Amino acid sequence: MKYTLLVVALLVCVAVVTDGAFAQNKRTGTAAAPELLIPVGARGLAMGGSTIATAMGVDAIHWNPAGLGRMQSSAEGMFSSMNYIADIGVSYGAVGASFGEFGVLALSIKSLDFGEIPLTTEDDPENSSGRFYSPTFVTVGLSYSRAITDAIAFGGTLKLISEQITNVSATGFAIDLGVQYNRVAGIGGLSLGVTVKNVGPQMKFDGSGLYRNATSPDGRRPQQRYKSEAASAELPSLIEIGLSYGGQTAENLSYSVNGSFMNNNLYLDQYNLGGEVGYSFQEFKVFGRAGIGLVPQAEEKEHIFGATFGAGFQYQASGIDITIDYAYRQVEFFDANNVFAIKFGF
Repeated sequence: MKYTLLVVALLVCVAVVTDGAFAQNKRTGTAAAPELLIPVGARGLAMGGSTIATAMGVDAIHWNPAGLGRMQSSAEGMFSSMNYIADIGVSYGAVGASFGEFGVLALSIKSLDFGEIPLTTEDDPENSSGRFYSPTFVTVGLSYSRAITDAIAFGGTLKLISEQITNVSATGFAIDLGVQYNRVAGIGGLSLGVTVKNVGPQMKFDGSGLYRNATSPDGRRPQQRYKSEAASAELPSLIEIGLSYGGQTAENLSYSVNGSFMNNNLYLDQYNLGGEVGYSFQEFKVFGRAGIGLVPQAEEKEHIFGATFGAGFQYQASGIDITIDYAYRQVEFFDANNVFAIKFGF
């Protein structure tokens, strides 16, 4: 009972802290560090991002850090690669280790690869010089999670954000907090998840690239250098609430049905739905997954992401578990997203 009250208290605190900050609005394109919203890993994406209540291990760091505390192995390592929109590559790696009753610690790194972009300036708008640049966007996360009981787990992630574009850069930090609660109301297979993500101060760019030459219009003063002051922008903070129901219909056949609600401080409300079916035989498990993210208030062609599909394969041997996952997401105007992920458990 006391743990149920703890979960209720945490949810009330979340509601109080975020009251007003997550009001319904649509300020698309005004957020700092939008890369924080790019999903990682294949399992959660294949189910439409609906795994807030059930994500486990290092795979859960992005979706709900509370799930890190439910890691099934003593240590896990994971790597995923995604071809995102506009030929942007997203690489992600994470390692986590359990320290008994203390809990689980994990380190994660996400980086974006934009390729080489022609460097154009006021003096060289056609890039006659043949120079190129590549922005560097990196997010490093330190996570901690602990399962208080078999039913309740909580966790958090401190994220350090770094963005650099030629001669300007921006740095910042954000915090994710999450709770997972299994057997809600005593119902086996029913799970609840709540998470608040990307809460932190505003970010802005600074650097030598903001300096400009100023010339007096009357020619009485020599040319001088001045610095343009970049505007600061909010992080894309959000709150998500998810429910899941799962179980087994046969000795070797399992299933789960998931749903979640997302309220973003800089965009419209989103509803995510997804499901998974798994079949096990000896040391092997295979999975099929599908999902979708819905934004009912979005205008036509405004929400570019469509249905998601995926599959997974897990091999459990003595001393090691190997999981390989794949996800596919339909995208309007761009090529579809493809995600490959591999995870090791020791």
